[in-house]
Amino acid sequence: MIQNERIFSLNEKAENPKGKYILYWMQASVRTRYNHALSFAIEQANTYHLPLIVFFQLLPNYPEANARHNTFLLEGLRDVKENLSFLDIAFFVGVQKYKKHTSLAQLALDARLVVTDCGYTRFQRLWREEIANTLICPLIQIESDSIIPVQTASSKEEYSAFTLRKKIQKHLETFLIPLSPKKPLVSSLSLQFPSLCLEQSNSKILSQCILDTSVSASPFFKGGENEAYQRLTLFLTTRFSSFYEKRNDPSLSVSSDLSPYLHFGNISPLEIALLVRKHSPQSLNTESFLEELIVRRELALNFVFYNLRYDSFFCLPNWAQKTLSFHTNDKREYTYTSEQFENAQTHDIYWNSAQKEMLLTGKMHGYMRMYWGKKILEWSKTPEEAFEITLYLNNKYELDGRDPNGFAGVAWCFGKHDRPWTERPIFGMIRYMNAQGLQRKFAIDTYVQNIQLLKQ
Repeated sequence: MIQNERIFSLNEKAENPKGKYILYWMQASVRTRYNHALSFAIEQANTYHLPLIVFFQLLPNYPEANARHNTFLLEGLRDVKENLSFLDIAFFVGVQKYKKHTSLAQLALDARLVVTDCGYTRFQRLWREEIANTLICPLIQIESDSIIPVQTASSKEEYSAFTLRKKIQKHLETFLIPLSPKKPLVSSLSLQFPSLCLEQSNSKILSQCILDTSVSASPFFKGGENEAYQRLTLFLTTRFSSFYEKRNDPSLSVSSDLSPYLHFGNISPLEIALLVRKHSPQSLNTESFLEELIVRRELALNFVFYNLRYDSFFCLPNWAQKTLSFHTNDKREYTYTSEQFENAQTHDIYWNSAQKEMLLTGKMHGYMRMYWGKKILEWSKTPEEAFEITLYLNNKYELDGRDPNGFAGVAWCFGKHDRPWTERPIFGMIRYMNAQGLQRKFAIDTYVQNIQLLKQ
């Protein structure tokens, strides 16, 4: 079942009665499992007894994307192509700057209608609006990467998890239901269009598709829905039983490591939630995990959807901007440049280890990412500069950067979705974290040793 709240018409165009197929423009939900947009497209294809084709558009200038991000993406696209073939659905990949590749506009000319998935960032939304205006047929957007559609959960930007949680709870059981798999009645595998050859090596494809090769692929994370499902299964069978008690401990490996896969749409948050519930129907582990997956993650979606300044210092609440500005000229014991931060050249071995974890793997332990962001605020010349550096590094190196969770996580370090705390120098009333807290709570030297082993 696909709820009506997930369905949005992005233009007022009439269906093309001469359309030869239904077209699914896949961009955010790079998967075949639990993909509401794909299921809706299959339903439309079967209604009109037409084949369905799926198209993905690679952009050489996608904002802040580099070789690390695009390698992960390519691995996901290969999974999609293989899994779609089992459903008798053809998959094509275009590269915008190469005329020899099919474009979305070309494919749409012979489509009865076009279906797409949902993006939340400014670029993703504008891109869909621009495409909607150029098509001669309908463009229908299906929200598939949230459990509760953003506009259903709330009609405004929420102040905190507390205010959104109550609204989510009203809708949760309505949307937390399985999505039945479907298969087209008509195969599209015989249809042929020029497409990027995904059988080429990553390096060859990347040389065609992107400009920024400064950040190498992660050797620790492979993209794709098959890998995502395997990681979820491993998490549930080996680490989930300790999640509630040990999830914040960076010296242990208790987290699910699913955030990169959620970022690239390789796995559905709905499928994760249902499998977690099935695995452990009532437990503190389940409650804690679903709080992060649903409430916290969808608070980030709410933030980016309703606050168009989500990537600037001015996204912060007024109290946070005011207190940080008041303390801008406070004396700082240490100050570092963006380059020193990037190269993990601070006096703090814990901070340096967190930065190195991100540089090497493409992901940082969640608790350390909070500490990491707080210290950039403490050791930068101004809070505005600190915000820019934190966001730059997060988006450049994190596989789960450049998305609502990443933007909200950075903003949280500066007071977003939080409350005022006891006033202190530099931070003002922003929540404070220090190395002594790490030493008191965790075997933090074990974390440092673990990061050193990654380099060997």
